[in-house]
Amino acid sequence: MRVMKKSGEDYLETVLQLSEENEKVRTTDVANRLGVSKPSVNRAMKILACDGYIEQETYGDIHLTEKGRLKAAQVYFRHKTLTSFFVDVLGVDPVVAEEDACLIEHDISSATMEKLASFLQSYLESEP
Repeated sequence: MRVMKKSGEDYLETVLQLSEENEKVRTTDVANRLGVSKPSVNRAMKILACDGYIEQETYGDIHLTEKGRLKAAQVYFRHKTLTSFFVDVLGVDPVVAEEDACLIEHDISSATMEKLASFLQSYLESEP
């Protein structure tokens, strides 16, 4: 199995977010959310399906597999944690924090992410 690219993680994260917002996730929804073309989404979905992350009948709704849901949840957790750290601890503008979290979420090590999440939880619990 190939190593997942950053774009693959973005697609999975987007499918997860859309599935939490809507009953059905369509190629058009993913394309609109990410600002990419439908053919780009179709190519990505074929790769993700081959790797066992999603299930999709030809031009049908997109569904995360258990493996896909786990991977998407990990990426989304990193994104939310990083965004919260930037906004709540560092005082970064929320729009900039979102953009920066998107860049960092793919490359941060598990060890650093665990320490950051632990720090953030302690920090937020100690705030008055």
